[in-house]
This record gives sequence, structure tokens and C-alpha cells, in this order.
Amino acid sequence: MELWKLLVASGFFLASWVLGAGGENLPACSFPAIYNFGDSNSDTGGISAAFEPIRAPYGEAFFHKPAGRDSDGRLIIDFIAERLRLPYLSAYLNSLGTNYRHGANFATGGSTIRRPNETIFEYGISPFSLDMQTAQFLQFKARSAELYRQAKNPSDRSTLPNPQDFAKALYTFDIGQNDLSVGFRKLSFDQIRAALPDILNQLATAVRRIYEQGGRSFWIHNTGPIGCLPVNLFYNLNPPPGYLDDHGCVKGQNDIAIEFNRQFKDRVIKLRAELPQAAITYVDVYAAKYGLISNAKTEGFADPMKVCCGYHVKYDHVWCGNKGMVNGSEVYGPSCQNPSSYISWDGVHYTQGANQWVANHILNGSLSSNPPTPITQACHRS
Repeated sequence: MELWKLLVASGFFLASWVLGAGGENLPACSFPAIYNFGDSNSDTGGISAAFEPIRAPYGEAFFHKPAGRDSDGRLIIDFIAERLRLPYLSAYLNSLGTNYRHGANFATGGSTIRRPNETIFEYGISPFSLDMQTAQFLQFKARSAELYRQAKNPSDRSTLPNPQDFAKALYTFDIGQNDLSVGFRKLSFDQIRAALPDILNQLATAVRRIYEQGGRSFWIHNTGPIGCLPVNLFYNLNPPPGYLDDHGCVKGQNDIAIEFNRQFKDRVIKLRAELPQAAITYVDVYAAKYGLISNAKTEGFADPMKVCCGYHVKYDHVWCGNKGMVNGSEVYGPSCQNPSSYISWDGVHYTQGANQWVANHILNGSLSSNPPTPITQACHRS
């Protein structure tokens, strides 16, 4: 039996929260599928299928092998699937062993909203920007419908989405962090701020294209506190006064993320007016992640700036699962003893434990607004 079916059968899934502030009388939605768009925060195997596969010890905590995810285990998108009682999403780019009956994942690690002007071999930025992911979805929708019609028996359709399900599916977005990280590398803060409206307009265009294809339920994450990623301090061990906030995060980068999210929320409000039949839930992932980092100790986690996987000593860095030379000796970047107590897995991505903590704080609707909307009620317009 497939893993997700075993989890359901064993009672792993808790009952979805049907009641939420502002939605006491609304029934739970029955989403037959999830279609996800994003970057490494929600990539379940896309970049591994397109380029070099992610290696061990990635995936060790849950899948017990590399599973195309930049974490030791599950991502927030996996916990979303669990909450909706759906299987984990297969990556669109994965050609082997895929089942798209209940959705597909178009996210790839390193993806941006805007098209990149550098290759993945330079800084790890994916060529599959959001417009490419949207184009892939449109192709997938058309091609799968054609194959569904051509199928001669039910078994031929068992791994294909039912064409009617596209209108009932949940469309999830978690992208934008890499647009900021590229900006921090190439632009001044003022130049990044000037680019924010265009970035968000391009995201809105992607949502509109899916809406025009019949999509109606959208669950959209804002960007997290990028200044709190430990990688920011790998080569800056002595930052000047005022550079960091009280929790060790790069204040200037988080200020940009906060401004991005402010404009992001405004753009979602406009989208609701522009797409009158859409149910669009804006989810404050920043608040959840920064809340975890701010209260790491009381929540049972280690120092949020500590990295579980990799060798990071002063200015010598060997990335998670890699080998490198340090002072003439070969060094391996191993996993720590207890990943579940860490927030940062590899300096950039979160551990499964941190992802689960964040998921628990966003899926109940407490960090979405106008009104608070649990993910189980995300098909209802506010």
C-alpha cells in the first residue's frame, strides 16, 4: 500500500479544523488535487529530476533516503497534503514513478518569480521561473485531458487527473524569496524596493492565468524572514553594530522582506476584486517563521543560527552531503545528531521539525486574514 494510504488507514491524519474565526458555519472543502508553484521551500523533486539529484543525508528523517527535497524530511507542502488527506505531490519534471491523479508540483529549487538572467551553474537559480511553471501547468492540463479522453479503460486513467478536478483543486504558491536573494547580491536596497511592484505583478499574472483556466481556490504564502537564514553569516563573522536584530537576523534584509509582504498583501486584495469568483487566501508565513526563530528555545529548538547539516567552522564551509578540502584534509558535511531540534537544516532550508511547526501555525487559519481561513476552508470566498 502507498505510504499516504497507510498513514490515512492508521489514523495518522488528525481531523481537519472545520471551525475557524469568521467561518463557523462553512463546510470543509473537498479538494481532489493540489497544484503547487514555488521554489526549494516546496520543491518535491523537480530540480533533482532536471539536474543533479539531491544526495544523502537529505531526506533521512522521514523518507530514509533522498526524496528530492531540500530538507531532512517533509516540507510545508507535504504537511498541506497530509492535512487535506491527499498523497504527496509528484514533481511535474519527474518522468519515473509519477502519479498525477491528485495533483502535480511545478516548483523547483532556485526558482524566481521574474525570469533569471543567470544560469543555474552560477548561483543555483533555476531556469524554471514562475511564468515557465505556469506554462508547464497549461501544457500539463491540456495534455492530461487529451490522454484521459483517449484512455480505453479505468486503469489507463488511474494516474491521470480527472479533467473536472482542475476547477475544484487547490492552487498553492510559495515563491519570491529567491527574487530577493538575487537582489541582495546584485542591487542596492533602494533598487530592490523599486523592483517589488513588477515582481508582484508577475505573480498576479500567474494567478490570473490559472484563474482563466478554471482555477478558483488559491493558497498563497508570503515570503519568509530571509535575513534569518544562517548562510547570511557564513562569510561575515563580525557584522557591524546595528547590522543584526535581537535574534541574530540581518535587519536590512528582513526590512525588505516585510516591505515585499506589505505590497504582496495589497496585491492579493486587488486580485480578489479582479478575479471575482476566486477564493484567495494570503498566508503570513513570515510571521510564523519569525515567531519560531524569536522563540526557538521555548519551543524546544536550538539556536536558530546553528546549522544541522554541513561543516561550518569559521570561514571554512563544506555544504551538507558534500566533501571538501579544509587545511589540506578532506572533510565531509554530515548531518547533526538530532535534526528535529534544529530550525536550519543546511543554512538555507528548514528542517522537517521546523517545517512541521510552521505548518501547524498556518494551516489552522490563524495567520491568514480577511477572515482567518483554515486550509480546509480555502475554497470559500471571503
